[in-house]
Amino acid sequence: MKLLVVESPAKAKTINKYLGSDYEVIASFGHIRDLPAKDGSVDPENDFAMLWEIEGRGAKQVSEIAKAAKNAEKIILATDPDREGEAISWHVLEALNQKRAIKGIPVERVTFNAVTKEAVQTALANPRQIDQALVDAYLARRALDYLVGFTLSPVLWRKLPGARSAGRVQSVALRLVCDREREIEAFRAREYWSLTATLATKAGATFDARLSGADGKKITRLDIGTGEEAAAFKAALDTAAFSVAEVEAKPVRRHPQPPFQTSTLQQEASRKLGLAPARTMQLAQRLYEGVDIGGETVGLITYMRTDGVDMDGSAIAAARRVIGKEFGDNYIPQAPRKYTVKAKNAQEAHEAIRPTDLGRLPAMVARHLEPEQAKLYELIWKRTIASQMESASIERTTVDIAAKVGARDLELRATGQVVLFDGFLTLYQESRDDEEDEDSRKLPPMKAGDPLEKRAIAADQHFTEPPPRFSEASLVKRMEELGIGRPSTYAATLGTLRDREYVRIEKKRLVPEDKGMLVTAFLESFFKRYVEFDFTASLEEKLDRVSNAEIDWKALLREFWEEFTATIGETKELRVTEVLDSLNGILGDYVFPPRADGGDPRRCQVCGTGTLSLKLGKFGAFVGCSNYPECRFTRPLTVPAEGEGSGEGGGQMVNGVRVLGTDPDSGLEVSVREGRFGTYVQLGEGEKPKRSSLPKGENAATLSLEKALALLSLPREVARHPESGEPILAGIGRYGPYVQHGKTYANIDKDDDILDIGANRAIDLIVAKESGAGGRRFGAAAAPGRELGDHPAGGKMVVRAGKYGPYVNWGKVNATLPKSMTQEEITPDQAIELVNAKAAAGGGTKTKAKASTKPAAAKTPTKAKSTTAKKTATPKKASATKKTAKTED
Repeated sequence: MKLLVVESPAKAKTINKYLGSDYEVIASFGHIRDLPAKDGSVDPENDFAMLWEIEGRGAKQVSEIAKAAKNAEKIILATDPDREGEAISWHVLEALNQKRAIKGIPVERVTFNAVTKEAVQTALANPRQIDQALVDAYLARRALDYLVGFTLSPVLWRKLPGARSAGRVQSVALRLVCDREREIEAFRAREYWSLTATLATKAGATFDARLSGADGKKITRLDIGTGEEAAAFKAALDTAAFSVAEVEAKPVRRHPQPPFQTSTLQQEASRKLGLAPARTMQLAQRLYEGVDIGGETVGLITYMRTDGVDMDGSAIAAARRVIGKEFGDNYIPQAPRKYTVKAKNAQEAHEAIRPTDLGRLPAMVARHLEPEQAKLYELIWKRTIASQMESASIERTTVDIAAKVGARDLELRATGQVVLFDGFLTLYQESRDDEEDEDSRKLPPMKAGDPLEKRAIAADQHFTEPPPRFSEASLVKRMEELGIGRPSTYAATLGTLRDREYVRIEKKRLVPEDKGMLVTAFLESFFKRYVEFDFTASLEEKLDRVSNAEIDWKALLREFWEEFTATIGETKELRVTEVLDSLNGILGDYVFPPRADGGDPRRCQVCGTGTLSLKLGKFGAFVGCSNYPECRFTRPLTVPAEGEGSGEGGGQMVNGVRVLGTDPDSGLEVSVREGRFGTYVQLGEGEKPKRSSLPKGENAATLSLEKALALLSLPREVARHPESGEPILAGIGRYGPYVQHGKTYANIDKDDDILDIGANRAIDLIVAKESGAGGRRFGAAAAPGRELGDHPAGGKMVVRAGKYGPYVNWGKVNATLPKSMTQEEITPDQAIELVNAKAAAGGGTKTKAKASTKPAAAKTPTKAKSTTAKKTATPKKASATKKTAKTED
């Protein structure tokens, strides 16, 4: 028997069907080891020795692989065909060696780009050894990410309250978002006017032409800057005689885009399907690993973490056959198209992302897929087929028009285009970010000398607009252009920025939070080199040279560490005043935008003599007056929008407090505050002021005084019990909103509003609880949840909404979903991974004999720890730099 190790259980199940009883296929569930989130996991003093730990799920999987290896004649490591997959194979081999589970058994490494029987069999016929250069590049990258995160993040915590973490790639991506925001804040709109004439040919066909020149001088978009100038031109055009001066028709060929690589797939899925990069990769992973098509598990696309754009010759031939069959021979180019990547660090050996069988049309598989999977497959199929189709033929026409006004000559221009042959455009056209589509109007037939009749003259006022904020797609595109990060890191990087609350998404655009702006400004001031685009890109290039065995990975780390630690040392004596002065300078336009009255934006509007500047408090930065304590004016970093309030508290939290106004009955101040157990509203001050928690989903920044007073009035009577006649109260407690009758409590559903819940609904909840249908004493009846299928060991898995967030239930095991997953999006494979990890850590007792988890299993990591490098420090606060996803490809 031969033992084959892959990464995911779905892939293991599919490949096992292909290979039969001669093979045992086991999944590692991704990485089995990781760097502990504590000091000493990478030791620069010991030649960058790295301490790897096997924890939870990893320990269980290593034990299963080691057990299977005892009866194996050969071990085949078949993890994913990228650098991260190479590292996972290396980790598996290292762990097995530590367990002494190999004992002379030959070990081979194979890779396949698609989960198909043919691809797997071809890979098995061409084994190799682990590529140590790729592993070294992975080790260097992990060490760099760890050292930057664990060294730089504590500096942020000490010098910049409220900051969460910094990272080698994360911080540079954040700088892109913040730089764009500062551009927007510094932008000043400029007025300009356009003149458009609606003209008609002798045949009566109308078209529009824009003013493009006057008196021999070219007029550009911003040249007409006032209404007076526009009115003068309009008056002249109203009396002008128009005629065609020149007609130029120029043929143009538009060529298709190459098939998808990781970054372009994320961009197009965001534009066309509205999918976040992380969600796109989840769906693509499922399509790659295999779905059930008519009782057979089939891998529908090739590997989805790649920066290659070329395709296998057989796939190109298949694409040309499909094009001829579906669209006709005139859509097949004379020669197959070959694509190459412009990026320096591309892995050309990798194929583009494409369907494994191009003859499998989207309509054939749609009914076997979830809606989002079907849409993504169709997008990949269309892009792949279009990449091998004939170019589009377009005729672009430019018409120059003369306008005679006495002795004065004015010029106008009209443009249009006609598609002569649609070619690939009949199937697919790439979307764009922040750009206008080309003018596709068709102009009527004209020739030089033809007179034109004026139908209307329009003078339109415009204002220049600031550069748009990045969407997730356009940020990925910009990171790729700059050479920052790797294709497989983009989704994880964006997720980290959101999780750290450095950015938020509004109307599909990335908006930096105040803390994100502060962190970026701090790093630009004191660690400028490490957030420079060129430096980060050059470091990526060096890591790629490591993967090509051109430079030594530890030499790279030594060079980086020497300079980095010197920079860190310079910040030890850094004073708060120096930090604030620097931040005040960099964030000037952002924090102190021009005032509507034209006054000094940094003059205190309360006392009139003080100067506003940044201050650092327990809950982060805020703006305060230099005349403190005589003047106690404060506001958040960003000026609140009109109507949000002013003065102390402004429209946002300042030092953890936002004043909402005054209670008209008591005359006491009403505020919203951050506390140990979350956000709450408070009435007045004193030893025991009245307080109420904020319901889930309520935003402290937008909470109104009216709603705060309603919350402070809780608990309130909403009904009388139909049998006892006693009151039923509605309130907010330790476990959230509830209704109460005597000693019976029932939590209300997320769709109910504690301030609006009616009598009938409250009575239903209480009666259901008293009749035994309400679950725990302080909880409502458990929702049925969504079934995710059977666990490989037997038993159904269900995802439910719980008191502490959504979780997956399997038997007696309950595994909480991480923030990156939602109850609606989690897949069966992810559920298996979560419950296995929970069970391996001792979380619950499985009822199936095959899957039983003994308490001792949870101690496996401790044993593994003793065989690795020794500890060098006690654990510190866990850093946000700990990786939970693939870090490179």
